[in-house]
Amino acid sequence: MFHAAAQSGSATSSFPWTLLYRPMRQRSLRYGLLLSTMLLGLSIHARSAHAQQAFDKEGLRDRILIFGQDRGLIERRHPLRGSPEQRKALEVWMKQVLESLNDMDPASMTKEGRIDHLLFLDHCRAAREDLRREAALTERIRDWIPASDVIEQLVELGQRLEDLPTESTLDGLAGALKLTEETLRTLKDPKAEKPDGILARQAGRRCEEYRRALLGWARGRAEFDPEFTWWYPKPAQDLAAAMKKVSGRLEAIAVKSSGKLGILGQPIGRTALIAALRRERIAYTPEELIEIGRRELEWCRSQRDKAAKELGFEGDWKKAMDVVKQDFVAPGRQPALIRELAQEAITFLEDRNLIRIPVLAKEGWRIRMMPAARQRYTPYFTGGEVISVAYPTADMDTAQKSMTMRGNNRHFSRATVHHELIPGHHLQGFMSRRYHPYRGAFGTPFLLEGWALYWELRLWDLDFAKDPKDRLGMLFWRSHRCARIIFSLSFHLGKMSPQEAIDFLVEQVGHERKNATAEVRRSFEGGYPPLYQAAYMLGGLQLRALHGELVSSGKMSEMDFHEAVLKQNSIPISLIRARLTGDIPTPDAGPAWRFYDLK
Repeated sequence: MFHAAAQSGSATSSFPWTLLYRPMRQRSLRYGLLLSTMLLGLSIHARSAHAQQAFDKEGLRDRILIFGQDRGLIERRHPLRGSPEQRKALEVWMKQVLESLNDMDPASMTKEGRIDHLLFLDHCRAAREDLRREAALTERIRDWIPASDVIEQLVELGQRLEDLPTESTLDGLAGALKLTEETLRTLKDPKAEKPDGILARQAGRRCEEYRRALLGWARGRAEFDPEFTWWYPKPAQDLAAAMKKVSGRLEAIAVKSSGKLGILGQPIGRTALIAALRRERIAYTPEELIEIGRRELEWCRSQRDKAAKELGFEGDWKKAMDVVKQDFVAPGRQPALIRELAQEAITFLEDRNLIRIPVLAKEGWRIRMMPAARQRYTPYFTGGEVISVAYPTADMDTAQKSMTMRGNNRHFSRATVHHELIPGHHLQGFMSRRYHPYRGAFGTPFLLEGWALYWELRLWDLDFAKDPKDRLGMLFWRSHRCARIIFSLSFHLGKMSPQEAIDFLVEQVGHERKNATAEVRRSFEGGYPPLYQAAYMLGGLQLRALHGELVSSGKMSEMDFHEAVLKQNSIPISLIRARLTGDIPTPDAGPAWRFYDLK
C-alpha cells in the first residue's frame, strides 16, 4: 500500500551537525558526496522540466493544473459537500471544461498531448458522474439532516459576511431545531422506519460535517459583531447539540447493523462495477476478472505444494506455512531487518541491470513504527518514502503480539519490503514527483499498486527467493493478491459476505484470522474505491503482459522499459502501452486491450 509522505523542516534542523565531530578528511568526503547528490538532483529536475516542455505544445499540462486549482476554489467558495450551491457551480464549470476539451483536435497533437487529452477527458467525465452519484446520495440522506437547508444558507452568507435578516434567521434556526428533535425521536422509536446501516453511516457523517460548519459559521462572526453575539450563539449551540445526538444515533444504527465482525460494506452491483472498469480502461467483465484471480490462485497452490514438499510437509502446506511464520525477529529488531532486506533488494536489482535507481532515492527513505490503532486496519507494513512497520506494541495482549510477529515474519517481510520501497512504491513516488507530476490528478491503483506487484512477479521469475521458505513467503502475498480479486469483486456482485471473505483468506491463503479480519475490514471500510483490492494483481498482470510485448520481443531493454513506465506517472496501464507502442486510441474508443488469455 502506497503512502506518500511530505517533506518538511527548517534549514537549521536539516543541517548535518554530527559532521562537526568527525575527522576533517571524513567530513570533506561526506560534503563532497552531499554536493554530488545535490547536483545530481538538479540535473534530474532540469532534464525532466526540459522534456515536459517539449511535449506540452498543446498547453494541456497547464490546463490540467488549472483544473485542479479551479475546482479547489469552487469547493472552498461553496464548502458544504453535496449542497445545491456547490453542485450547481461544479456542474456549470465542468460542462464548460468538457466542451473546450471536445473542441480540441487530437490529430494535431503530439503523442504525449494525445495521451494527456485522453486522460483529461476521462477524468472530467468521471468527475461529472461522481457529481451525479453524490447528488443522488445527498437526496437520500437529507431527510435525516433536516437542518441542512438552513445551514447551507447561513454558510453561503457567511462566506462573504453578508448581513443577516435577524427575524427570518432566528425563525430558520428555531424551525431547524424543531425538525432535528423530531428526527431524533423517530430514530429512537423502535417502531419507526429508519435508514439501513450504510445509509445511516453516510447520513451520520454528513450530519457531523454540517454541524461543524454551523459552529464554524457562529465562531466566524461572534467576536466582532455585537448584534450577532446578542441573538445567535444560543440558537446555534442548541441546534448543534441536537445534531450531535442525531449523528450519534445514526452511527449506533450503523454499528448495530455491522454485526459481530463490525464490518459494514456496501456492494455496488454489477452495473457500477462495469462502469468503474471502463473508467480504468479494463476490457473485462467482473466475472472474467474473478476467473483470472482463480487461475492465478491455482498456480500459487501448485507452487506452494512444491515448496511444502521440499520442507518435508508433502500434502500439508499449512504446516509448512506455520514453520515459515515462526521465523520472526524479536520485538525491537524489526527495523534492522527492514534495512537489511531493503539493501538486499537494491543490490539484486543493480547487479542485474534491471532498473536505474537515483542516488537520492536510495538515500531518502525512512522507517516508522505503526501505531496499534492503525494495525487494526493494516496488520502488515505499508510504504512509500516512509515505510510504516507493523509489529507488536506495548498495549497489545500476548495473543495479539504473537499473531503480529507471525504475520510479519522474516520471509513474508522479504517478499514485500521491495514492494514498499525499491523498486516499488518509494521509487515510484520519487519518479512521479519528477516526471509528469501534473498527472497525479489521474492516479489509478492499477498502476500505483500494480507497479509494486509487478516486481513481486518479476523477482519470482528471476529467482529472488533463496529457499523454499522464501518461496512460501512470496507465494503467501501472491495468493493474497489473487484472493483480493476474488473476494472483493464477489462481494460487490453480492456473492460473498465479509465473513466468507475472512474464511476464504484463512483457508486459501493462510492468514492469521485476526489479520484476515483486518484485511477485509480495510477492504470494505477503509475508504478504498471498489476496484482497489483487485487492482494489485490485475495491474501487475498488465505490466507483465506489456513487458512480454516490449522487452521479451527485443523492442526495448529491461532498463529502458522500467524507466519509461515510471516516467508516465500513475495512469491507466493501457494508456502507458498506447504511449510506448504509438497506438493511441481515439477519445471515444472504449477499452480494448486483452492482457490475459482466458481461452
